[in-house]
Amino acid sequence: LGFMIRDDSLGVTSVIRALSLDGPCYETMLHFFYSRAWKLEEIRLCWYRLVARTGMVLTVDGRYVLAGDGVKQSKEAVYMPGVKKLYQESEDSSKGEYIFGHMFGAVGAIIHTASDVFCVPLMMGIQDGIRRAADWAGSTVSAESHVLQMVRCGFQAASTMGPSIILPDRYFLSVSAIRLLDELDKACQGRTLDIVTKAKRNAVAYEKAPARPPGKPGRPRKKGEGVHLYELFENGGDFLEGNVHLYGGTEKVKYLCRDYLWGKGLYRELRFVLVIMDGARSILASTDPTLPPEKVIELYGRRFRIENLFREFKQQIGGFCYHFWTKAIGKLDHFSKSGDPDPLDIVMARHDREKVLQKIRAIEGFVQLACIAMGLLQIISFREKDCLELQSIRYLRTRRRETASLGNRNVLPAPKVFRIVSDPPRLTDNANTPYGAALA
Repeated sequence: LGFMIRDDSLGVTSVIRALSLDGPCYETMLHFFYSRAWKLEEIRLCWYRLVARTGMVLTVDGRYVLAGDGVKQSKEAVYMPGVKKLYQESEDSSKGEYIFGHMFGAVGAIIHTASDVFCVPLMMGIQDGIRRAADWAGSTVSAESHVLQMVRCGFQAASTMGPSIILPDRYFLSVSAIRLLDELDKACQGRTLDIVTKAKRNAVAYEKAPARPPGKPGRPRKKGEGVHLYELFENGGDFLEGNVHLYGGTEKVKYLCRDYLWGKGLYRELRFVLVIMDGARSILASTDPTLPPEKVIELYGRRFRIENLFREFKQQIGGFCYHFWTKAIGKLDHFSKSGDPDPLDIVMARHDREKVLQKIRAIEGFVQLACIAMGLLQIISFREKDCLELQSIRYLRTRRRETASLGNRNVLPAPKVFRIVSDPPRLTDNANTPYGAALA
């Protein structure tokens, strides 16, 4: 509730002010984030099941549609675990090429209705900069790469919600990621998760191995001739034309569908869909070779919703405004080079390591609760859209949606207020106030 109604983003302090709690509650709330009485994995599993039960998650052939990506959050703290130098790929001139901060991996569920499409956050966790703590006693940190951790997170969500399709960015199309996905599916004795993503321009695939003539000695071939996928735009054959639903409208595209083996040493059969739209060319890939090419194009068009999720999560919810730090680690050197030791390498004492793990757990718990708060706001906003008079909420220059945005959450009108706490002098039951509207 504090995440939903606060007017500023100053960590735990803003929650105390938004709920009009007493000063000593600040220490109590910090103790909650540091407590071992709750487990982050159990909270995530419970949230996955709740989102699946809403019945609003987009499905394709009975499979839920998820989105996955990484997000970098700037942090200037010099005593915060996991802060490292990160490279930003952005065309925005206001963003620096390099920043110091945390690298998060995120998985969201695509909510689709007749009027709107948005992405509900399922989980976010630090997936880089803390690998040195993977072998510490009592650690839950993973030493795997960001790509492999994202595959595991998506698979965990699919195992809880049901068979799913995840839409990651193009750097997730790697041999290690596909191999891990096949291993997880094999352990579950069924297809639990499939990937629809984008391939790079220099991607190379292979024809299927030709049949070996009978009686010819030697090991059978695993692959045929190599194929440069981007060259198929010029000599791949006739492209088909079709209309697909993209970005809130119907777009006319040209596409060519081919099934090839992919991955050096892996040679896994993938479905590649070459797309031409408004002169732009893209190569899409699917681990499910039975998925229709039009559906592959439409699905990947939904992936951009997770970028909107990141923007609202930062600007409206303030989910990354945490301030958990400890002097148990070495001070971060902003001028360190690649060969210099990691700040976690100098943490040797058991008590100091426990403090570092405690801060990492508090950060991920803070971000996960913000994910739940944002998801609840999105679901409630859509379910109650018929009860809201959007014209009377606040000024918006352009109104194009039937649902209230996250920016309107502090002024939602409500017909009735349900009290859940006693009334301090500062609180009123007027539904026009942020407190009264949130309780309603």
